[in-house]
Amino acid sequence: MEPVSREPVPMALEPAQAELLRPAGMFDAVSRRQTLGDMLARSVRRFPDKRAIECGAHHWTYAQFDNVVDDLASGLSAAGVVPGDRVALMSRNSHWFAALRFAVARAGAVLVPVNFMLNSDDVAYILDHSRSSVLFTDAGCAATALAAADKVGLALRYGIPGEGGFGDVGMEPIDGTRDFRGLLGTGAPRPDPACIDARSIVQIIYTSGTESRPKGAMLSHEAVIWQYQSCVADCGWTADAVALHVLPLFHCAQLDAFLGPALQVGARNIIAAAPTPDIVLPLIEKHAITSFFAPPTVWIALLRSPLFDPARLTSLTHGYYGASIMPVEVLKELRQRLPWVRLWNCYGQTEIAPVAAVLQPEDQERKAGAAGRPTLHVETRIVDDDMNDLPAGQVGEIVHRSPQLMTAYWRDPARTAEAFAGGWFHSGDLGMMDAEGYITVVDRKKDMIKTGGENVASREVEEAIYILPDVSEVAVVGLPDARWIEAVTAFIVPKAGADLTAAQVLAHCAAYLSGFKVPKRVVFVQNLPRNASGKILKRDLRQMADAG
Repeated sequence: MEPVSREPVPMALEPAQAELLRPAGMFDAVSRRQTLGDMLARSVRRFPDKRAIECGAHHWTYAQFDNVVDDLASGLSAAGVVPGDRVALMSRNSHWFAALRFAVARAGAVLVPVNFMLNSDDVAYILDHSRSSVLFTDAGCAATALAAADKVGLALRYGIPGEGGFGDVGMEPIDGTRDFRGLLGTGAPRPDPACIDARSIVQIIYTSGTESRPKGAMLSHEAVIWQYQSCVADCGWTADAVALHVLPLFHCAQLDAFLGPALQVGARNIIAAAPTPDIVLPLIEKHAITSFFAPPTVWIALLRSPLFDPARLTSLTHGYYGASIMPVEVLKELRQRLPWVRLWNCYGQTEIAPVAAVLQPEDQERKAGAAGRPTLHVETRIVDDDMNDLPAGQVGEIVHRSPQLMTAYWRDPARTAEAFAGGWFHSGDLGMMDAEGYITVVDRKKDMIKTGGENVASREVEEAIYILPDVSEVAVVGLPDARWIEAVTAFIVPKAGADLTAAQVLAHCAAYLSGFKVPKRVVFVQNLPRNASGKILKRDLRQMADAG
């Protein structure tokens, strides 16, 4: 692999171009600047003594959190990190993860969050492709992270305090890393704020797509903050919120659709390391949590847990779901068992920072299964392959135009040009829009099953199967078949104690679906493979089938 370099992250405009666009007498750009560091500073001025971050036994007020961010930003500068450098962070959730997120931004550097579920080869690819110059990791992720760093020759490594990111600064350094305490109390000057422009890239997040190698979506300060404003406007965020953050912060959903907007409005934030029922349910009760986000798979796990007791969850008023499509039957169950919880569906993707559309609480039943309407700063169309608008109810590709969009894919001009063809961002999702402007996502383009010359949307088959009371989870994919080209195949996780047969599933589907949509195969499994953000990995199901 090539050695790490100081390849700069491009600005949106070259300095000479920017000067040509500056009207005579315009005030200096610093007076109008809005970066992530500025955003946090403004929240601090409004709520200095209010608790901002809590994690285990540790807590920071907004003023304390800001001071820690400042201290870490100075430490990064003292360690040689300069504006535009990429800083990789591979860690489970913690208060230090949140602090580093804003410290990197305030130092003018670029955060590269790394999925802690990847193997060392995949991590090495991200470190090498991003040209990261420093790596942070915690004890739980260190073995994989440091093995990857060794493969690419990344020498500047720091261990985040505490097992899994928890604990105090007084820890012993992780073998193979520098002492984290060396970044604190340096008093080193940070970069001149004038060199950190709102259009500067603040993070490169690698997508979890099905391609052999992930793409690095480059997001600017202003793109992320435009998205915060969309979330505040359309998702009911206020300073009174007590938000629980348990999905991985390396993923843009938890990081930018929930933690960021919550900090912007001055909410109280509880951070934990894993979205399991034994962690989530007690924390909701203990901290009187009002706001909680999880993908459908986590909501399903909570509903099936013996710890689930609606009487102990009465503080919860704002429930959010997203990252993958919520089955309508599960949505009905949530509404029945937690009727006081207002629900929002947040739809989007990494490249739009990430929320593009929201389904409001009042629309959950009226528009069940829909992704919602485009959010505050997003314009959306449904188009055919020639970029022509399609009429209401007709399926086409979902495309967006928005200031929330990424600047480009890092070091990938070809795929950037393809994604922005025609002046709109191509989401890769197939959907339709009704006469009221509500979007329904039908499938990913790559997940549309072509069987016997007919197109079958996997989601439609999944929704039909979810009606069966003995089904806990289901994923439908197309598998190679000599007769059908692709055979509709259902992978089903039955509910505990259920005695469900393939014949029952097929008979049920025949009553609800056209004949060509009925699965040709039914496979019962104990669980479905998914990534850390809760998305079911259909490519893994196909690989499982290929392996027999």
